[in-house]
Amino acid sequence: MLVQTLPDTMTKLAMLGNAAVYEPVGDRPQQERRRVPYQSHSLEECITNVSTQTGKRKILKAMVTTACEKNCNYCPFRAGRSKTKRLTFTPDELASGLDTLQRAGKVEGMFLSSGIIKGSVITQNKIIDTAEIVRNRYHYQGYLHLKVMPGIEYDQLYRLMQLGDRVSVNLEGPTQERLNALAPKKDFQPELLRMLQLAEQIRRTHPYEKLANTVTQFVVGAVGDTDQELLSMSAQLYHQLGLTRAYYSGFSPVEQTPFENLPSTQPLREHRLYQASFLLRDYGWNVEDLPFLPDGNMELELDPKRAWAERHLREAPIEIMTARRDQLLRIPGIGPVGAAAILRARRQGQLTDIPDLRKLGIHNPEQAAPYILLNGRMPSTQLPLFETRPDVSKPL
Repeated sequence: MLVQTLPDTMTKLAMLGNAAVYEPVGDRPQQERRRVPYQSHSLEECITNVSTQTGKRKILKAMVTTACEKNCNYCPFRAGRSKTKRLTFTPDELASGLDTLQRAGKVEGMFLSSGIIKGSVITQNKIIDTAEIVRNRYHYQGYLHLKVMPGIEYDQLYRLMQLGDRVSVNLEGPTQERLNALAPKKDFQPELLRMLQLAEQIRRTHPYEKLANTVTQFVVGAVGDTDQELLSMSAQLYHQLGLTRAYYSGFSPVEQTPFENLPSTQPLREHRLYQASFLLRDYGWNVEDLPFLPDGNMELELDPKRAWAERHLREAPIEIMTARRDQLLRIPGIGPVGAAAILRARRQGQLTDIPDLRKLGIHNPEQAAPYILLNGRMPSTQLPLFETRPDVSKPL
């Protein structure tokens, strides 16, 4: 029976291809979305090299079904779109497929999403059933990233967080107004934001239990959303609901959808959103600190930290020898590790020049030069005002 079933499962996974290409799961989401020139329908298309804090992992990106009853205006799986090949897997098929691939050394984990058929609760049960089989029948203890369907029940979410290493609740838009334009059949507060609120409640109720962390995703640039809206919501999620990461997926038009003639979002805008998001999450910044333009967006020419420094530090540089940690984190080129190294080194002696900073492991201290004093003196190295465009495939 197994010999007959597994090839069929592998064939269906190959037919699925890179259907989940727009679902980011790792630390370099823009690399994950690089499309192959054509759909070769090979198994390799649904396996993604994902960068994590512990190195690269090969992740199987799969879906319970590519059919969907929702009519999201940007989505390739929207109801009624004839160009989408509809495939459906049973929990047994998905679990056995993962087991086969991981035993063969081809994957080191799975991301599992789904279109919605017969409602969120029934669809979510299929994802839960798959994870239960993976953990209990196949005794797989590796990485599972599970998608949360809109408006599911509390017990379902709790079980997902017990089974998975990460769960994702895609808000899609930063407000109800933006979500209405993107996904007319979804409700922002009761179906989506509420899921993230419940996840944090579950973590607080079960503080000693190993539970999945939470991430979310926004569709950027299709419906007039501003950077300020996106980052204000992200800050709320980081500071109040324990979000691990927000993903910003630039809109890309899909044929045979209502948004097929809209322009794509610039990749550089995504890059700037990620940079600003990390300032909020890791550097102690507030949304009010970010350098928004009058239209609520950030300028693209400079990264947000440097744009802030140009406004505030050009005429009032920070003295490295006396600055607090939070002040050091405002300086371009200095992150949490570099700030800690500076604080340690100051106890041993003076820091007087750029090479002293480089010896501390600060990789590009020239970025900091226009905005600092070293023992009362400006460093000799200066940067031009406008930076070259970054390679947005690199880590932020």
